[in-house]
Amino acid sequence: MLSLIAITLFIVLLLTGAPVAIALGMGSAAALWFFDMPIAVVAQRIVNALDSTTLLAVPMFIFAAALFNATGLTAQLFDFIRMVIGRIRGGLGYVTVLTHLVFSGVSGAALADIGALGKIQIGMMREQGYPDRFSAGICMAAATLGPIFPPSIPLVIFAMAAEVSPVKVLIAGIIPALIIMGFLMVMVWWVARRAALPRDTIEVSRSVFLRRLWFATPALLAPVVLIGGILLGIFGETEAAAVTVVYALAAGIFFYRALSWRGFVDALRETVRSTASIMFIVGAAALFAWVLTIDQVPSRVAGLLLGLSDNPWVLLIIVNVLLLLVGMVLETIAAILILVPILVPALVAAGVDPVHLGVVVVLNLMIGLLTPPVGMSLYMVSTVSGMPVAGVMRAAIPWIVCLLLSLAAVTFLPAASTWLPNLMLG
Repeated sequence: MLSLIAITLFIVLLLTGAPVAIALGMGSAAALWFFDMPIAVVAQRIVNALDSTTLLAVPMFIFAAALFNATGLTAQLFDFIRMVIGRIRGGLGYVTVLTHLVFSGVSGAALADIGALGKIQIGMMREQGYPDRFSAGICMAAATLGPIFPPSIPLVIFAMAAEVSPVKVLIAGIIPALIIMGFLMVMVWWVARRAALPRDTIEVSRSVFLRRLWFATPALLAPVVLIGGILLGIFGETEAAAVTVVYALAAGIFFYRALSWRGFVDALRETVRSTASIMFIVGAAALFAWVLTIDQVPSRVAGLLLGLSDNPWVLLIIVNVLLLLVGMVLETIAAILILVPILVPALVAAGVDPVHLGVVVVLNLMIGLLTPPVGMSLYMVSTVSGMPVAGVMRAAIPWIVCLLLSLAAVTFLPAASTWLPNLMLG
């Protein structure tokens, strides 16, 4: 009964337009008050959820991405990749995918990737005659690489909620991100041939190429330093975030010499705003999940799922459908913190590796960023491109199909997620 009241109040508050964090926190607190439970429990559960070493990685990854943006590294990276592969038909589509893959080795968030790269990419494609529907669609789809390829903020949150090794879950995202990249590249190739997309007009000479390579080197090395350090066991996920911040500061001050005091302060402000928003959701969602837990909802759901089938493939299909629907209406981090403690016990009992499940869950919810009514990537791309939201939604449809094929591959090839972390960490 306690959980029923909390869920009902949460839905009612969402329908009235309340932010997700407010709806989660107020619904949970009101349910506890209704059953005469100490209101001090609210503060205690929220503080307990935020008192996590793993969560320290989140603000530092955000800060590192903001510092790289302040130094103009994103433009340097985009220009270099243009020089390498931009002159083939539809080249800027391939460039967009590769740029998002490399930049995701710093940012770890889809919306951060769109904010940093979207305006540059869409503007360049417009100049060269690409259709707006193509440029908006590939920008949204490529941004899903950020939360899969390490460092990934959603995967860190999943590891905390599922109580599994954050390092294993981060490493698990490497091969699936490459699989998604492959599907996106094939889609770009198909559209480029069918729609006769233009070739890039960039001029390439040896001196210009070497100069672009020199300026793009810090961006290209950032994922190598980060992932290499994690794979070699030099540092964990939290230490990796701190190393990334130091790396970004060193690149901005000593290499690019473009990080001003104002840029540094702006990066700090952006980090504080983003971190406050994320931690507000984490605390409220943890309280909501605790209310469900004390009402034994996770064990009941586990029993229900195992009653439907004990076949792990059937359960994965059910969970995929559920998460795709949830991703349409619920913010990613809130969805992870609410659903993971409920779903993980049943699927692990059926034989699903929790590390594999983490990648499947996050990819599902990233596809939700492209689906209305809550799909934040739709609104972000609409903002940076100036296209109406309805037009962006239509542009997303073929890319959603492409991402669903990627999801099927990642779901039914668990070794893609588990092989590398098992090889490196046992």
